[in-house]
Amino acid sequence: MDIRTTSAGREGEIVALFEATFAASEGKDEGALIGDFVRDLLGNTPEADLRVFCAQDGGALIGAGVFSRLLYPEDPRGVFILSPMAVATERQGQGVGQALLRAALAALKSEGVDVAVTYGDPAYYGRVGFAPITEEQARAPLPLSFPHGWLGQSLTEEAMPALAGPSRCVSALNRPELW
Repeated sequence: MDIRTTSAGREGEIVALFEATFAASEGKDEGALIGDFVRDLLGNTPEADLRVFCAQDGGALIGAGVFSRLLYPEDPRGVFILSPMAVATERQGQGVGQALLRAALAALKSEGVDVAVTYGDPAYYGRVGFAPITEEQARAPLPLSFPHGWLGQSLTEEAMPALAGPSRCVSALNRPELW
């Protein structure tokens, strides 16, 4: 397995991976919603605010994780949110997602990003260092429908900090139905 930090020329493949994976696990409507979200995220987010990590095996795309900037205007720390993440259905349970996330978090850390957050299954994301956080620690940009899925981790030597003030996400993620 090879992990790449670019999506150039693979946007269609990446969208298809997310559509298929979410349709298989959550239903056709969710697959379409997430596919549309990823298409918007890849096509309309400034490059400086987006990090795409792709896992491939023999050239075939088997996993992807997309991080975008989460701004806390009252806080000096750099924060990125993982949303979304997918591993091809036939490759799930083989460590692809964990390897992909470890590589992505290491790359963000080497860039000087201070904090990574995500919104998902605490049991899964806990395997790579994410832990539940409260809205007092880090306010989400939109109301959370699943508050115990709000997760974060420090990418520095310090503990997970409390981030000051409200947050703003990239426009593609500014959709209530995703939260």
